[in-house]
Amino acid sequence: SVTGVQTCALPILADEGGRVYSDKKVAYAERLDNLLATLPKVLLISADNVGSQQMHIVRAELRKDGQKAEILMGKNTMIKFVIRRAAANKPALNKLADAIKLNVGLVFTDCDPKKIRDILEKNKIVAAAKAGVVAPVNVFLESGPTGMEPAQTGFFQALGIATKITKGSIEVIKQFPLAVVGEPVGSSQAVLMTKMGMKPFLYGLKVINYFDGESMIDVAVLDIEDADIRECFTKAMQRVAAVGLKIGYPVAPAVPHMFVNAFRNLVALAIEADLDFKEAADIKDRIANPDKYGGGGGGGRSEERRVGKECR
Repeated sequence: SVTGVQTCALPILADEGGRVYSDKKVAYAERLDNLLATLPKVLLISADNVGSQQMHIVRAELRKDGQKAEILMGKNTMIKFVIRRAAANKPALNKLADAIKLNVGLVFTDCDPKKIRDILEKNKIVAAAKAGVVAPVNVFLESGPTGMEPAQTGFFQALGIATKITKGSIEVIKQFPLAVVGEPVGSSQAVLMTKMGMKPFLYGLKVINYFDGESMIDVAVLDIEDADIRECFTKAMQRVAAVGLKIGYPVAPAVPHMFVNAFRNLVALAIEADLDFKEAADIKDRIANPDKYGGGGGGGRSEERRVGKECR
């Protein structure tokens, strides 16, 4: 190599022009290929305003308890190129390549993705607001004393913040918005927050998408527990049963209730018409001999209602 950097041809990346790649790029591509082949689940993370020390802490957390999860950062063009090549054998990977946009990273794992997401997002650092940075949350200057000298009044007036002087310091009369979520922080607002010693933002990795090996899935799906699925299924079955009972159609969830109701009707008919059948014998005996079963000899109607409950 003329530049002194060792280079070699990379078969999986070779183009028609015979282009060669540095050893560093070759190793990176091989690492990405290996991760795609061995760890099918991929979490896409946004790494805006995240420093190297914070990344180091997250990586250390991922290595605990024998978990297998690896963070891969790099240039989008390189990542896309390797994934597209791998998609020749697995077309579903094209969906992953399409999602590589802006400042994102990949977290490969074969563990529970929800657990990995929680580890990634729990590590956050407090940071001051900087001019031009998009605010992740709304920030307000609350009413009350600021502790700043009256000489700074002009600064508040320039921002349109109503103030008064109380006991030798500036006091804000009414709450005032300094930053709006999703909008860039103004330079004057950033200076004021610095003067006030405010560090309103929390920065950390944020999971923005999830690839399960076949398709892209909204990260909100990771919050669904087994209990939530069971609850939804139970409610759906209850609704189906209610409709079936109402229209008299024997859908599966309604059939047990239909049998119970039919049996109650048969017992009521047997009592009214003095008919006998095996399943109603015990109930008729309870009505005829309440003292035998510790009853108080209540009326027939109340006894029938009690029998109905027992039939359930």
